[in-house]
Amino acid sequence: MKTIRKIMCCCGSGLGSSLIMEMNLDKVLKDLHHMEVQVEHASIAECNEYMADLFVIGSDLAPMFVNYPRVVIIDNLISKEELKEKMKKAFMCKKDVYCIR
Repeated sequence: MKTIRKIMCCCGSGLGSSLIMEMNLDKVLKDLHHMEVQVEHASIAECNEYMADLFVIGSDLAPMFVNYPRVVIIDNLISKEELKEKMKKAFMCKKDVYCIR
């Protein structure tokens, strides 16, 4: 099981939805008592599978992340509730490779 130390929020340009997800994820991680986790955002062009332990993306980008080992796919990018539920699953996951939809 890989420890989640760094999470990368990705979107098409790295400016809009990934930044919103990063801000929401900071709040969610605080609620889940995982404030030690570093969160950043980037565009898909900047991302590679080695730059973070977990990638959080919108459902529109899912086909581009099929080869990434640990991915959380968000349907509603502004929903903190959805993000919180899926992050709980990610922190409880015992596998090294997973995709939480």
